[in-house]
Amino acid sequence: MLTVTKFEDLGTFNNDWLDAHYHFSFAGYHDPKKMGFGPLRVWNDDTVNPHSGFEPHPHKDMEIITYVRTGAITHKDNLGNEGVTRAGDVQVMHAGTGIVHSEHNLEDEATTLFQIWILPDARGHQPGWQARKFPKQPTLDALPALASGRPQHPDALPIHQGASVHGGRLTAGTVIRQPLGQGRGAYLVASEGTLRVGGETVPPRGAAQISAVDAIEIEAVTDAEIVLVDVALG
Repeated sequence: MLTVTKFEDLGTFNNDWLDAHYHFSFAGYHDPKKMGFGPLRVWNDDTVNPHSGFEPHPHKDMEIITYVRTGAITHKDNLGNEGVTRAGDVQVMHAGTGIVHSEHNLEDEATTLFQIWILPDARGHQPGWQARKFPKQPTLDALPALASGRPQHPDALPIHQGASVHGGRLTAGTVIRQPLGQGRGAYLVASEGTLRVGGETVPPRGAAQISAVDAIEIEAVTDAEIVLVDVALG
């Protein structure tokens, strides 16, 4: 089963420093048909204006993955963690028993990023934060895992859930096969460029939700960048 959502059909929020587009119900945007996908609960496509950002606020019992598309974001939290995650890199925050954090764009240009929230496998995990750089070269095979709680991805940033976040670039004309497996599904976004997935076109910043298949065939119609979340569907 495959469903494509265009960027212009996402939920929206805009103020003087944030332009947000919501793949699933979030904050003041509510669509009963878009309450998540398995443990994947939130996917926000955010543009944060220069010298602005999310002031300190709390979270609890959530795995929050941030993929920075352009620019950079500076993280600070009450555990003493501080760091800058730049374009093409990923940070993971385990909210666990509770964490207070801020995310600011301290750059002179807008920062664009994906916020991906995944429900943990249990309440009460130790809170924490990690970030890592990943290779920028185009992939010719399945997308590498950026963050994962699955044993087959020992080099990925760990998360407390049997899900995995993958990302990579494809040059135009490249076709890859992304394995899923029985009882699993994928939600992917063309963060740049146009894709063809299962015979359907996914436009720039659009999404495809896939289930009930063992693998996904992804073709780059143009040079493209992909972010994909693989989840177990109960």
